[in-house]
Amino acid sequence: MDLINDFRDKDKILALSKLIKAKSKALKKPLNIMEICGGHTHSIMKFGLPQLVGESINFIHGPGCPVCVMPRRAIDEACKLASMENTIFTTLADMIRVPGSTHSLAQLRGRGHDIRALYSPLEALEIARQNPSKNVIFFAIGFETTTPMSAVLVEKTLNENVKNLFFHINHVTVPAPLRAIMSDEKARIDGFLGPSHVSVIVGSDEYKGLCAEFKKPIAISGFEPLDVMASVLNVLEQCLAGTHEVYNEYARVVSAKGNEVAKTLINKYFVPCDMLWRGLGLIEQSGLDLRSEYDALNAKKRFDCSVTSKPESKACICPQILKGLAKPYDCKVFGKACTPQSPIGSCMVSGEGACAAYYKYARNI
Repeated sequence: MDLINDFRDKDKILALSKLIKAKSKALKKPLNIMEICGGHTHSIMKFGLPQLVGESINFIHGPGCPVCVMPRRAIDEACKLASMENTIFTTLADMIRVPGSTHSLAQLRGRGHDIRALYSPLEALEIARQNPSKNVIFFAIGFETTTPMSAVLVEKTLNENVKNLFFHINHVTVPAPLRAIMSDEKARIDGFLGPSHVSVIVGSDEYKGLCAEFKKPIAISGFEPLDVMASVLNVLEQCLAGTHEVYNEYARVVSAKGNEVAKTLINKYFVPCDMLWRGLGLIEQSGLDLRSEYDALNAKKRFDCSVTSKPESKACICPQILKGLAKPYDCKVFGKACTPQSPIGSCMVSGEGACAAYYKYARNI
């Protein structure tokens, strides 16, 4: 099997397009399908899938980018920690450009602070070893996909007795915001494209309770256009039939139970906590933090992280976009004052953000 070309087969995609459009005629109103993953948003826009599924299918772009949902307060805390003397601040690349209340990590780096973008969290351990006289802080972000890597880093830090590496944990989980969105009557979502990489870790069974409780179908989809089209067809068929089950289109990668080793490692070092989400507000038990027995490594406990954050820019409608209540081109500053080169909101900063996807592939819609 060719994992790229086989899932970009033109004839199969057009056949699915014809089938989706034909079945959509039975709908009484347009079907709102929210994709959870930012990677799906880019695939949908890159391959022109809104045109292929027809006007009766409406893609809604959810909070599937961990950078996009990062609240300004967390960014301000990161900037405060990065500004401390004798400190090396590390995080993943997209976070460096997200604007805080007064500046971004990138601007602080331009002023001489030691802020480093990592390709792998394990690089932070090597940086700490090479700089024993400095405090090295790892600002961890991401959904369940990247959480196991942070857990491995914690474990190695403990096993190797590295004393100068500290963690500011901002990991978030997918099921909790799904529940929040499903509970919001304004959202009006009919079905979901379940996340790909996250589901590799948590497994397809993770969503069964949500489907049963809210009576919404979830199709776990791969990233290629054939994956997405097949998943859209399944959601459409389920909505027409009045069913609400988990469909695992991405079975070549996702199993029912997920990665048990990774989940065990996550539970060993992290504990669920309430988390503030940009656009969605405070969601109970939607985030993760270090367990109390590892307070010695917790940057939130070891350093002063108190900040006073300014409100979000009134010109930016990222919160509405993250809830699926608006499209990027509904924003007055989209593609004008707000571009990837000079982003105002997080949906434009992140490479997985909906605004970045529209700017790259559908700026003139």
